[in-house]
Amino acid sequence: MQPPEPVPRVVVGVDGSPSSYAALRWAARYAQLVGGAVEAVHVWDTPSDVGWSGPAIDPDFDLQQARERFAQELRAVFPEERPVDLEECLVEGDPSEVLIRASEGAEVLVVGGRGRGRFARAMLGSVSQRCAQHAACPVVVVRQAHEPAH
Repeated sequence: MQPPEPVPRVVVGVDGSPSSYAALRWAARYAQLVGGAVEAVHVWDTPSDVGWSGPAIDPDFDLQQARERFAQELRAVFPEERPVDLEECLVEGDPSEVLIRASEGAEVLVVGGRGRGRFARAMLGSVSQRCAQHAACPVVVVRQAHEPAH
């Protein structure tokens, strides 16, 4: 008897942007087509506010805020029902580094592509560009379906 075939992992970065919502929807459809599982990755970092008394850092508070944001983002994309094979991964660190590590052994890495300003909209964002250059699997960059007019 042969061991079962591994389930294809579809890794997707979720950061609350409209393009990351589009990427999550794309990843869920793709995973369904290939019989895979979606690994939704939300990366957070502990910001430090420096004032006259020095840095004010509360990692537990920041982690709780990141959890709440991630849950809201998933509800925004899947208001009715989440895909059965959706794994939630909340990771502290640099977004591009975390996603590049997560791409190891994945079928595909899906990221949103968002630019800043009129000229930059035609270009990839820094995270999507780094992922496209360094990921260990193919990368799909998904843009927001309808970009707002400026």
